[in-house]
Amino acid sequence: MASISRRAALIGGGSGVVLATAAALTWDKTSRLWWRLPGVDKQRKKGEVDQPGVTWIAASEANLRFADRPDDYVIDRVVIHVTESDFRTAVKVFRDPLHASAAHYIVRASDGRTVQMVRELDVAYHAGNRGFNERSIGIEHEGFVDRPQNFTEEMYRSSARLAARICERYRIPVDREHIVGHNEVPGADHTDPGRHWDWKRYMSYVRQARDEASRSSGGSGDSGKA
Repeated sequence: MASISRRAALIGGGSGVVLATAAALTWDKTSRLWWRLPGVDKQRKKGEVDQPGVTWIAASEANLRFADRPDDYVIDRVVIHVTESDFRTAVKVFRDPLHASAAHYIVRASDGRTVQMVRELDVAYHAGNRGFNERSIGIEHEGFVDRPQNFTEEMYRSSARLAARICERYRIPVDREHIVGHNEVPGADHTDPGRHWDWKRYMSYVRQARDEASRSSGGSGDSGKA
């Protein structure tokens, strides 16, 4: 997610950030003149979600780019984030057109409740890397990187089920090459999900969720390793 300083400035109303953000949004819009413009061919229904059981709350259209994934951009990564805020604030800033970023999903710490704010077929500005934005789906987790108590069992389980379904939809291997932290994105200047994020635990839950879904559908799971 955006850095703490940017979020604090947005909530507090920093004029410098507003100007910088406006310039960035203008650049992305004008860049469509020479960058490949997605076809946006898929039908969209208001309030429709990609993951059963999640709640739809739309991010600002300024914080994403409409696309037609995976037809125009291959989806082969899941990026794990930590919000550096509470759940309500994360939702609020993703709905703010001046924030200049949003993730596809946010998972709440207390109960694992998940909201979807960007359709998976669209490019969310979440990774700080254009190529990764186009190829990935971002999952935010409520909390702070220096507070391990935020990473609850409910959060891990809910996020793991979501990640497993995403991997199933796009045939993404369930391993640490394809499920990465925001800090592992090339050129990233973020530290989330941080040293308290339990990757071993999380990946075991993702594989478990994948295998359970595979058994229920009579298929065979991916053999990727964490």
